[in-house]
Amino acid sequence: MKMDDRKIYILQAIIHDYITCGEPVGSRTIAKKYDLGISSATIRNEMADLEDMGYLEQLHTSSGRKPSDKGYRLYVDNLMKISNLTSQEKAIIKKSIIDMACGEIDRIIMNATEILSDLTKLTSIVKAPSLRKSTLRHVQLSLVDNNNVLATMITNSGVIRNNIIKITKPIDSSTLLKLNNVLNEKLRDINIEDISLEFLLNIKRELKGNEEILDAIIPILYGTLINEENSKIYIKGSTNIFNYQEYNDIEKAKDFLNFLNNNEFVKSLLDQNKENGLAISIGKENFNEYTKQCSIITATYNYNGIPLGTIGVIGPTRIPYGKVVGILNTLVDELNFNIEEIYKKF
Repeated sequence: MKMDDRKIYILQAIIHDYITCGEPVGSRTIAKKYDLGISSATIRNEMADLEDMGYLEQLHTSSGRKPSDKGYRLYVDNLMKISNLTSQEKAIIKKSIIDMACGEIDRIIMNATEILSDLTKLTSIVKAPSLRKSTLRHVQLSLVDNNNVLATMITNSGVIRNNIIKITKPIDSSTLLKLNNVLNEKLRDINIEDISLEFLLNIKRELKGNEEILDAIIPILYGTLINEENSKIYIKGSTNIFNYQEYNDIEKAKDFLNFLNNNEFVKSLLDQNKENGLAISIGKENFNEYTKQCSIITATYNYNGIPLGTIGVIGPTRIPYGKVVGILNTLVDELNFNIEEIYKKF
Protein backbone atom coordinates (compact mmCIF):
# COMPACT_ATOMS: atom_id res chain seq x y z
CA MET A 1 0.00 0.00 0.00
CA LYS A 2 1.41 3.36 -1.03
CA MET A 3 2.08 6.18 1.46
CA ASP A 4 0.98 9.08 -0.74
CA ASP A 5 0.73 12.80 0.07
CA ARG A 6 -2.92 12.61 1.11
CA LYS A 7 -2.23 9.91 3.69
CA ILE A 8 0.70 11.96 5.00
CA TYR A 9 -1.48 15.07 5.40
CA ILE A 10 -4.12 13.06 7.26
CA LEU A 11 -1.55 11.37 9.50
CA GLN A 12 0.04 14.72 10.27
CA ALA A 13 -3.37 16.21 11.14
CA ILE A 14 -4.22 13.29 13.45
CA ILE A 15 -0.87 13.51 15.23
CA HIS A 16 -1.22 17.26 15.70
CA ASP A 17 -4.75 16.89 17.06
CA TYR A 18 -3.91 13.96 19.35
CA ILE A 19 -0.85 15.72 20.79
CA THR A 20 -3.04 18.72 21.59
CA CYS A 21 -6.15 16.97 22.94
CA GLY A 22 -5.10 13.46 23.98
CA GLU A 23 -8.34 11.99 22.60
CA PRO A 24 -8.68 9.50 19.70
CA VAL A 25 -9.34 11.43 16.51
CA GLY A 26 -12.27 10.73 14.16
CA SER A 27 -12.69 11.47 10.47
CA ARG A 28 -15.29 14.18 11.14
CA THR A 29 -12.87 16.04 13.39
CA ILE A 30 -10.23 16.05 10.67
CA ALA A 31 -12.76 17.14 8.03
CA LYS A 32 -13.96 20.06 10.18
CA LYS A 33 -10.65 21.29 11.56
CA TYR A 34 -8.34 20.79 8.58
CA ASP A 35 -9.05 22.00 5.08
CA LEU A 36 -7.97 18.93 3.15
CA GLY A 37 -10.57 19.29 0.40
CA ILE A 38 -11.90 15.73 0.82
CA SER A 39 -15.00 14.25 2.45
CA SER A 40 -15.27 12.67 5.86
CA ALA A 41 -15.89 9.29 4.21
CA THR A 42 -12.68 9.54 2.18
CA ILE A 43 -10.75 10.52 5.29
CA ARG A 44 -12.22 7.51 7.11
CA ASN A 45 -11.04 5.18 4.33
CA GLU A 46 -7.57 6.69 4.39
CA MET A 47 -7.45 6.32 8.19
CA ALA A 48 -8.32 2.63 7.82
CA ASP A 49 -5.44 2.26 5.35
CA LEU A 50 -3.07 4.05 7.73
CA GLU A 51 -4.13 1.65 10.47
CA ASP A 52 -3.46 -1.33 8.21
CA MET A 53 -0.02 0.13 7.47
CA GLY A 54 0.72 0.39 11.21
CA TYR A 55 0.77 4.19 11.50
CA LEU A 56 -2.50 4.47 13.48
CA GLU A 57 -4.18 2.48 16.24
CA GLN A 58 -7.85 2.13 17.15
CA LEU A 59 -8.57 1.41 20.81
CA HIS A 60 -12.21 0.42 20.19
CA THR A 61 -14.19 -0.29 17.04
CA SER A 62 -16.39 2.76 17.61
CA SER A 63 -13.56 5.15 18.59
CA GLY A 64 -11.33 7.34 16.52
CA ARG A 65 -7.66 6.63 15.92
CA LYS A 66 -4.47 7.58 17.69
CA PRO A 67 -0.92 7.56 16.34
CA SER A 68 1.14 4.41 16.85
CA ASP A 69 4.85 4.41 17.70
CA LYS A 70 5.50 3.87 14.00
CA GLY A 71 3.34 6.89 13.17
CA TYR A 72 5.23 9.10 15.62
CA ARG A 73 8.54 7.82 14.20
CA LEU A 74 7.55 8.84 10.69
CA TYR A 75 6.43 12.20 12.06
CA VAL A 76 9.64 13.06 13.94
CA ASP A 77 11.90 11.78 11.15
CA ASN A 78 10.15 13.41 8.20
CA LEU A 79 7.27 15.72 9.12
CA MET A 80 8.11 17.50 12.36
CA LYS A 81 8.77 21.23 12.25
CA ILE A 82 11.05 22.47 15.02
CA SER A 83 9.41 25.40 16.79
CA ASN A 84 11.17 28.72 17.20
CA LEU A 85 11.35 29.91 20.78
CA THR A 86 9.74 33.16 21.80
CA SER A 87 12.06 36.00 22.79
CA GLN A 88 10.85 35.54 26.37
CA GLU A 89 11.78 31.84 26.39
CA LYS A 90 15.22 32.60 24.97
CA ALA A 91 15.74 35.29 27.61
CA ILE A 92 14.75 32.88 30.41
CA ILE A 93 17.30 30.30 29.24
CA LYS A 94 20.08 32.83 28.76
CA LYS A 95 19.54 34.67 32.05
CA SER A 96 19.11 31.53 34.15
CA ILE A 97 22.32 29.94 32.89
CA ILE A 98 24.36 33.16 33.03
CA ASP A 99 23.23 33.68 36.64
CA MET A 100 24.85 30.33 37.47
CA ALA A 101 27.89 30.71 35.24
CA CYS A 102 30.13 31.83 38.11
CA GLY A 103 29.64 28.46 39.83
CA GLU A 104 30.71 24.90 39.20
CA ILE A 105 29.60 23.17 36.05
CA ASP A 106 27.48 20.71 38.03
CA ARG A 107 25.46 23.62 39.43
CA ILE A 108 24.89 24.99 35.94
CA ILE A 109 23.77 21.56 34.71
CA MET A 110 21.37 21.19 37.64
CA ASN A 111 19.91 24.63 36.96
CA ALA A 112 19.55 23.86 33.25
CA THR A 113 17.54 20.76 34.17
CA GLU A 114 15.10 22.91 36.12
CA ILE A 115 14.75 25.41 33.26
CA LEU A 116 14.07 22.56 30.82
CA SER A 117 11.32 21.16 33.04
CA ASP A 118 9.73 24.59 33.52
CA LEU A 119 9.66 25.40 29.81
CA THR A 120 8.52 22.00 28.50
CA LYS A 121 6.17 21.14 31.41
CA LEU A 122 7.70 17.66 31.31
CA THR A 123 10.03 15.65 33.52
CA SER A 124 13.62 16.61 32.76
CA ILE A 125 16.60 14.36 33.41
CA VAL A 126 20.32 14.90 33.10
CA LYS A 127 23.49 12.94 33.60
CA ALA A 128 26.21 15.22 34.97
CA PRO A 129 29.83 14.89 33.80
CA SER A 130 31.75 11.96 35.21
CA LEU A 131 34.84 13.02 37.13
CA ARG A 132 36.47 9.64 37.67
CA LYS A 133 36.83 8.91 33.95
CA SER A 134 38.70 12.18 33.39
CA THR A 135 42.29 13.32 33.74
CA LEU A 136 43.40 16.31 35.77
CA ARG A 137 44.28 19.36 33.75
CA HIS A 138 44.97 21.86 36.52
CA VAL A 139 45.00 22.22 40.31
CA GLN A 140 44.86 25.75 41.69
CA LEU A 141 45.31 26.77 45.34
CA SER A 142 44.16 30.32 46.00
CA LEU A 143 44.34 32.25 49.26
CA VAL A 144 40.92 33.37 50.47
CA ASP A 145 42.08 34.80 53.81
CA ASN A 146 44.52 33.88 56.61
CA ASN A 147 42.44 30.85 57.57
CA ASN A 148 41.10 29.57 54.26
CA VAL A 149 42.53 28.34 50.96
CA LEU A 150 40.37 27.59 47.92
CA ALA A 151 41.37 24.38 46.10
CA THR A 152 40.09 24.29 42.50
CA MET A 153 40.46 21.12 40.42
CA ILE A 154 39.78 21.13 36.67
CA THR A 155 39.64 18.09 34.40
CA ASN A 156 40.26 17.65 30.69
CA SER A 157 36.49 17.39 30.16
CA GLY A 158 35.77 20.73 31.77
CA VAL A 159 34.54 19.48 35.15
CA ILE A 160 35.40 21.88 37.98
CA ARG A 161 35.43 21.14 41.71
CA ASN A 162 35.95 23.78 44.39
CA ASN A 163 36.73 23.07 48.04
CA ILE A 164 37.59 25.38 50.92
CA ILE A 165 40.51 24.18 53.06
CA LYS A 166 40.87 25.44 56.64
CA ILE A 167 44.39 26.32 57.82
CA THR A 168 45.54 27.37 61.29
CA LYS A 169 48.68 29.22 60.22
CA PRO A 170 48.93 31.89 57.51
CA ILE A 171 50.63 30.86 54.27
CA ASP A 172 52.61 33.27 52.12
CA SER A 173 52.17 33.66 48.37
CA SER A 174 55.58 32.18 47.49
CA THR A 175 54.82 28.98 49.39
CA LEU A 176 51.40 28.78 47.74
CA LEU A 177 53.03 29.23 44.33
CA LYS A 178 55.50 26.42 45.09
CA LEU A 179 52.67 24.12 46.15
CA ASN A 180 50.73 24.91 42.98
CA ASN A 181 53.74 24.21 40.78
CA VAL A 182 54.53 20.87 42.42
CA LEU A 183 50.92 19.69 42.46
CA ASN A 184 50.47 20.52 38.79
CA GLU A 185 53.78 18.95 37.83
CA LYS A 186 52.81 15.70 39.55
CA LEU A 187 49.09 15.55 38.83
CA ARG A 188 48.59 17.08 35.39
CA ASP A 189 47.32 14.55 32.81
CA ILE A 190 47.01 11.81 35.44
CA ASN A 191 43.87 9.67 35.16
CA ILE A 192 41.81 10.35 38.27
CA GLU A 193 41.14 6.65 38.79
CA ASP A 194 44.91 6.12 39.06
CA ILE A 195 45.43 8.66 41.86
CA SER A 196 45.97 6.71 45.09
CA LEU A 197 46.45 7.95 48.63
CA GLU A 198 50.03 6.68 48.50
CA PHE A 199 50.58 8.72 45.33
CA LEU A 200 49.51 11.88 47.15
CA LEU A 201 51.57 11.07 50.26
CA ASN A 202 54.67 10.75 48.06
CA ILE A 203 54.04 14.34 46.89
CA LYS A 204 53.84 15.40 50.52
CA ARG A 205 57.28 13.90 51.19
CA GLU A 206 58.74 16.12 48.47
CA LEU A 207 57.34 19.25 50.13
CA LYS A 208 58.83 19.14 53.61
CA GLY A 209 58.04 22.13 55.76
CA ASN A 210 54.50 22.44 54.39
CA GLU A 211 53.00 19.53 56.28
CA GLU A 212 50.07 21.46 57.75
CA ILE A 213 48.52 22.62 54.51
CA LEU A 214 49.33 19.31 52.81
CA ASP A 215 47.67 17.42 55.65
CA ALA A 216 44.59 19.53 54.99
CA ILE A 217 44.77 19.31 51.19
CA ILE A 218 45.44 15.60 50.71
CA PRO A 219 42.26 14.18 52.34
CA ILE A 220 40.09 16.72 50.50
CA LEU A 221 41.86 16.18 47.19
CA TYR A 222 41.69 12.42 47.53
CA GLY A 223 38.10 12.42 48.76
CA THR A 224 36.91 14.75 46.00
CA LEU A 225 38.59 12.81 43.21
CA ILE A 226 38.20 9.22 44.28
CA ASN A 227 34.94 9.15 46.19
CA GLU A 228 33.10 10.98 43.43
CA GLU A 229 30.27 9.02 41.85
CA ASN A 230 30.80 8.10 38.21
CA SER A 231 28.04 10.50 37.26
CA LYS A 232 25.20 12.15 39.11
CA ILE A 233 21.62 12.10 37.89
CA TYR A 234 19.41 15.16 38.33
CA ILE A 235 15.64 14.97 37.83
CA LYS A 236 13.22 17.88 37.86
CA GLY A 237 9.47 18.07 37.36
CA SER A 238 8.67 14.46 38.26
CA THR A 239 5.03 15.33 38.92
CA ASN A 240 4.57 17.04 35.54
CA ILE A 241 3.50 13.65 34.23
CA PHE A 242 0.18 14.17 36.04
CA ASN A 243 -0.63 16.96 33.58
CA TYR A 244 -1.32 14.20 31.04
CA GLN A 245 -4.55 12.25 31.36
CA GLU A 246 -2.72 9.05 30.40
CA TYR A 247 -1.31 9.08 33.93
CA ASN A 248 -4.60 9.51 35.78
CA ASP A 249 -4.23 5.78 36.41
CA ILE A 250 -2.59 5.66 39.85
CA GLU A 251 -0.73 2.39 39.23
CA LYS A 252 0.68 3.66 35.95
CA ALA A 253 1.79 6.92 37.60
CA LYS A 254 3.34 4.99 40.50
CA ASP A 255 5.33 2.80 38.09
CA PHE A 256 6.62 5.91 36.34
CA LEU A 257 7.73 7.55 39.60
CA ASN A 258 9.36 4.30 40.76
CA PHE A 259 11.30 4.25 37.51
CA LEU A 260 12.57 7.79 38.12
CA ASN A 261 13.69 6.80 41.62
CA ASN A 262 15.99 4.13 40.17
CA ASN A 263 19.21 5.90 39.15
CA GLU A 264 20.54 2.89 37.26
CA PHE A 265 17.38 2.71 35.12
CA VAL A 266 17.57 6.45 34.38
CA LYS A 267 21.30 6.27 33.54
CA SER A 268 20.64 3.38 31.15
CA LEU A 269 17.86 5.39 29.55
CA LEU A 270 20.17 8.36 29.00
CA ASP A 271 22.88 6.04 27.68
CA GLN A 272 20.53 5.06 24.85
CA ASN A 273 21.69 8.27 23.17
CA LYS A 274 24.67 7.08 21.13
CA GLU A 275 24.49 9.93 18.64
CA ASN A 276 26.48 12.55 20.58
CA GLY A 277 23.71 14.91 19.55
CA LEU A 278 19.91 14.93 19.61
CA ALA A 279 18.05 11.61 19.90
CA ILE A 280 14.36 10.76 20.11
CA SER A 281 13.27 7.37 21.43
CA ILE A 282 9.58 6.49 21.11
CA GLY A 283 7.46 3.97 22.99
CA LYS A 284 8.58 0.39 22.43
CA GLU A 285 11.97 1.61 21.21
CA ASN A 286 12.80 2.11 24.90
CA PHE A 287 14.43 -0.79 26.71
CA ASN A 288 12.59 -0.55 30.03
CA GLU A 289 9.07 -1.86 30.58
CA TYR A 290 8.11 1.31 32.48
CA THR A 291 9.05 3.55 29.55
CA LYS A 292 7.47 1.63 26.66
CA GLN A 293 4.57 4.11 26.64
CA CYS A 294 6.88 7.13 26.85
CA SER A 295 9.01 9.20 24.54
CA ILE A 296 12.46 10.38 25.54
CA ILE A 297 14.16 13.32 23.82
CA THR A 298 17.80 13.80 24.77
CA ALA A 299 20.82 15.78 23.64
CA THR A 300 24.48 15.68 24.61
CA TYR A 301 26.23 18.77 25.94
CA ASN A 302 29.97 19.12 25.48
CA TYR A 303 33.14 21.05 26.00
CA ASN A 304 35.36 21.62 22.98
CA GLY A 305 33.76 18.71 21.15
CA ILE A 306 34.15 16.31 24.09
CA PRO A 307 30.75 14.96 25.23
CA LEU A 308 30.28 15.68 28.95
CA GLY A 309 26.80 14.33 29.62
CA THR A 310 23.22 13.98 28.44
CA ILE A 311 20.18 16.13 29.15
CA GLY A 312 16.60 15.55 28.08
CA VAL A 313 12.93 15.06 28.86
CA ILE A 314 10.61 12.10 29.31
CA GLY A 315 6.85 12.07 28.88
CA PRO A 316 3.96 10.34 27.08
CA THR A 317 4.41 9.56 23.40
CA ARG A 318 2.14 12.50 22.53
CA ILE A 319 4.53 15.17 23.78
CA PRO A 320 4.89 18.24 21.49
CA TYR A 321 8.05 17.07 19.74
CA GLY A 322 8.78 20.17 17.66
CA LYS A 323 8.45 22.51 20.64
CA VAL A 324 10.54 20.33 22.96
CA VAL A 325 13.32 19.91 20.38
CA GLY A 326 13.43 23.68 19.84
CA ILE A 327 13.78 24.31 23.58
CA LEU A 328 16.36 21.56 24.06
CA ASN A 329 18.52 22.73 21.14
CA THR A 330 18.56 26.31 22.44
CA LEU A 331 19.31 25.21 25.99
CA VAL A 332 22.20 22.95 24.97
CA ASP A 333 23.74 25.67 22.77
CA GLU A 334 23.64 28.09 25.72
CA LEU A 335 24.96 25.41 28.06
CA ASN A 336 27.90 24.60 25.78
CA PHE A 337 28.78 28.27 25.39
CA ASN A 338 28.79 28.95 29.13
CA ILE A 339 30.77 25.79 29.95
CA GLU A 340 33.42 26.96 27.51
CA GLU A 341 33.44 30.47 29.01
CA ILE A 342 33.93 29.06 32.52
CA TYR A 343 36.72 26.79 31.34
CA LYS A 344 38.56 29.71 29.72
CA LYS A 345 38.96 31.36 33.11
CA PHE A 346 41.29 28.62 34.18
